[in-house]
Amino acid sequence: MARPIWTGTLSFGLLNVPIRLMTAERRIDLHFRMLDQRSNTPIRYERVNAESGDEVPWKDVVKAFEYSKGNYVVLDEKDIRSAASESHETVEIDTFVDAGSIAPTYFEKPYFLVPAKKAEKGYVLLRETLKKTKRVGIARVVIRTREYLAAVMPQDDALLMILLRYPQELVDAADYALPDKAASSYRITPRELAMAGDLIESMSGEWKPGDYRDEFRDKLRKVIEKRLKTKGVTTTVEEDEEHGEDATTNVVDFMALLKKSIDSKHRTPAKKAAGKKAAAKKSTAKKSAAKKSARKTPAKKSATRSKTRKAG
Repeated sequence: MARPIWTGTLSFGLLNVPIRLMTAERRIDLHFRMLDQRSNTPIRYERVNAESGDEVPWKDVVKAFEYSKGNYVVLDEKDIRSAASESHETVEIDTFVDAGSIAPTYFEKPYFLVPAKKAEKGYVLLRETLKKTKRVGIARVVIRTREYLAAVMPQDDALLMILLRYPQELVDAADYALPDKAASSYRITPRELAMAGDLIESMSGEWKPGDYRDEFRDKLRKVIEKRLKTKGVTTTVEEDEEHGEDATTNVVDFMALLKKSIDSKHRTPAKKAAGKKAAAKKSTAKKSAAKKSARKTPAKKSATRSKTRKAG
């Protein structure tokens, strides 16, 4: 059985539903390995220092941003995590929108939100309300080290969370030369429109995803099986699995929370330790400022060394 990517809560207003985040897609691509044709042995890719040519062990690999040609600022995992939202295990719904208002280009990757034990009531309450109102919840969620925008919507008995692309990640259709004039400008007659409509009507049917298969993959697999019977080479690939645990739950007075959320017009969960978090943020900001000031001198030295190497 698949393991959850993480366990946490689905939050809307003052209600929190313990959930498990489960993948909703199955990769069926055929993966290939690069081999040396002289001996049919796998080719290994190594991390090599660009100057010395020596292999670099993982423990010495760091992430850096190239802010100008040949100049880098090094970041550690704490720096990256500090940029993400504090709600690392919360699908936090900010607002609800009409289901048909999100353009298809925004949808990226699906996940199932599965209720934890004894959390079915809140889960079903949200699912059925979304069905009735034909709304979709727009949420923020952190998966690993990145914060995503997501849409929470009902699908049969499930709550589906689909990661969304940010507007900055999309290309504007206006960037391309598209036919934007009326149909008559392209000499399309009303008769042609009517005939095209009749054709579409004659070809229309119900959406049955089970009727479709990746024919290229099926044919390629047959080619692989045929090759295996002659002179093929087999290899074993191990995949890492992510672990998680069920979240604990408590009995919740949903009517009281719903009424309180509406009365106070809250859209985010109540923060019991808001004061503590604010103080912690100030403390973190001071420490971060101290670190930056401490790093300024080494950064200049690094830049000087870089220039010296280039001069040599």
